Amino acid sequence: MATKKSKAKPKAKPAAKAKSKSKPAAKPKAKAVNKSKPKAKSKPAAKPKAKAVVKTKAKVVVKSKPKTKSKSAVQVKSKGKSSAPAKIKYKHIAIAGNIGAGKSTLTKLLAAHFSWEPQYEDVENNPYLMDFYEDMPRWSFPLQVFFLNSRFNQLIDIQRGDKVVIQDRTIYEDAQIFAPNLHSMSLMSKRDFDNYTNLFKTINKLIDPPDLLIYLRGSISTLVGQIQKRGREYEENLRLDYLRRLNEYYEAWITNYKAGKLLIIDVDKLNFADKKDHLAQVVQKVAAELNGL
Repeated sequence: MATKKSKAKPKAKPAAKAKSKSKPAAKPKAKAVNKSKPKAKSKPAAKPKAKAVVKTKAKVVVKSKPKTKSKSAVQVKSKGKSSAPAKIKYKHIAIAGNIGAGKSTLTKLLAAHFSWEPQYEDVENNPYLMDFYEDMPRWSFPLQVFFLNSRFNQLIDIQRGDKVVIQDRTIYEDAQIFAPNLHSMSLMSKRDFDNYTNLFKTINKLIDPPDLLIYLRGSISTLVGQIQKRGREYEENLRLDYLRRLNEYYEAWITNYKAGKLLIIDVDKLNFADKKDHLAQVVQKVAAELNGL
């Protein structure tokens, strides 16, 4: 029995040793707590977070740069819309009509109202005009070639430019009204007329018709009255039969005009040069036609 007890005692001692060992084990726990504190102080995990913040900032900066680029791109596009000719619905308005119909006057008035650029018929600088009215058979061909070349240059400038232009008289009137009329009245030889016609056909392949053609229709009495009113010296010898024949050609041309939009203004009824209410009606008609383009 004693032997059994002695064996039991040694077992109890190791248990006591185990208890003593368990106490030192508590100290390491305290050390572990101390270690956790430094970790909290150093915050090693916080450093990666700070790095992550830097990265996110970098990302924001990268994103902000494309935004600034997109804004500049929008500005470029907006500038293009205001100046690019392709964006404009219409670019060329032309006024046609017989001598004394009021083309130059209406060109000036519409240009001022709509802020368009006017282009007038080169009458004052025409070196053949006065000679033509003195001797039509002699000067008809060089006169018509001068007009043809002048208006062709105007059309080239209109097509290349980025402004809305209103033109006093068209190139079609020279080729389809004045030249044929001179030839039919035996004021231009067949040789000159054929030469002129072939020249126009070549030029016509390189030009575009106006976006809107405004035709001023007037009776002979109205035309003569306005011619006398402006008092141009070289028009004093203008023959009435010449005006009548021109009117006939004009009416035939307008009846068959299919190149683009057409607006006919009756100058016998609308005195836009002297009456503001008549001009307002013309402006309204022109605006209505342009809004339909």
